[in-house]
Amino acid sequence: MKITSLTHLPPESVSHNPEIQKKVMLKAGDLPHLTNFSQAKFAPGQVAEAHAHADMCEVFFVSQGSGLIRVNGTDYPLEMGTCIAIEPGDVHEVVNNSSQDLILTYFGLKVG
Repeated sequence: MKITSLTHLPPESVSHNPEIQKKVMLKAGDLPHLTNFSQAKFAPGQVAEAHAHADMCEVFFVSQGSGLIRVNGTDYPLEMGTCIAIEPGDVHEVVNNSSQDLILTYFGLKVG
């Protein structure tokens, strides 16, 4: 068993944009196949640049705010309560195009 609290975790930089801060609740090795379980805060205008993962899928849940996620060149709105699953190989980019913070809770799973 492992218990964590966002209030007690130090902020870390997101690998796709070091200006975006995240808190990692579970790391690789904490559970089988899990790469991370985290929450990231995107300030207005911040972008996690387009990238893909060959060996993992990701699930994003919008905890607060709004923005967009671009998947394989198509834009999809992100609104509070939205959940989106990204398949291995999908090129994805998260954009906070609003005037409020965008908070995403997300996890990755190793595949293959």
